[in-house]
Amino acid sequence: MINKRYEQLKAAEGGAITSIIAYIFLTIIKIIIGKFGHSEALVADGLNNLTDILASLTVLVGLHFSRRPPDKNHQYGHWKSENIASMITSIIMLVVALHVLFYAVKDIIENRVVPPNPLSAIVSLVSAIILIWVYRHNKKLAKKAHSTALLAAAKDNLSDILTSIATATAILTASFHFAWVDAAAAIVISLLILNIAISILKESIFMLSDGFDETTLDQYRAAIEKVPGVIAVKKIKGRSYSANTALDIVVTMNPKLTVEKSHTITKIIEKQLLDDYNIFEVEIHVEPAET
Repeated sequence: MINKRYEQLKAAEGGAITSIIAYIFLTIIKIIIGKFGHSEALVADGLNNLTDILASLTVLVGLHFSRRPPDKNHQYGHWKSENIASMITSIIMLVVALHVLFYAVKDIIENRVVPPNPLSAIVSLVSAIILIWVYRHNKKLAKKAHSTALLAAAKDNLSDILTSIATATAILTASFHFAWVDAAAAIVISLLILNIAISILKESIFMLSDGFDETTLDQYRAAIEKVPGVIAVKKIKGRSYSANTALDIVVTMNPKLTVEKSHTITKIIEKQLLDDYNIFEVEIHVEPAET
């Protein structure tokens, strides 16, 4: 099970590398064309892609550390490195979004807007096409590898597709003597990035603080109580290590059962949770039921 998880994370690293290569190309093209084409929206989108490079590098490092085996100081492994990578990704997105928002609003207030070159719109459309492929590739790989960090990167890819399309639309509109639309598009881009960044940040904090969905725990509880020999689930707690779930369970059984029989029942519980819910680790404590 552990070896399979390591292989999944190794495969997920390929998605992060794909993103880095794509974003390096897009960043250079957008910033250069945006500067010469007088498009604030395209430059803003290029800066966004620059942070995407940093975010993808963070994801790559997180995935690499997640694959490290347990050691003396990390007896549960290094799985949460992936969650930390997701959190850092969201913070990078927040910073660039606020940066773009500030300067776009400033340009409108100070009336420093120039009609952009329509060539900038073509660059944005080509960018959207490239990112659609990157998004679909990373989303498919994230689901296959059960990687929260790569899924966060895929969500970022999706936001970049939307911003590229919005940028192209705004540039075309702005080139027809509505120069302020270009700056307004930069504001919209920043708000889209903020929304996705906050979503990723909240999810990362929830997992790093050992938050766990109560409805899911109730589902596990119901399944365990159907196992022959289990009288009740007295207590159940869950925590997540990246895409891995660990459970601490206290069950009650007939006090007249032998230790061997009780142990056999706990093994049945472990196997059922693994087979039905892909639970990574289960700790079960048996207590005698009250008579």
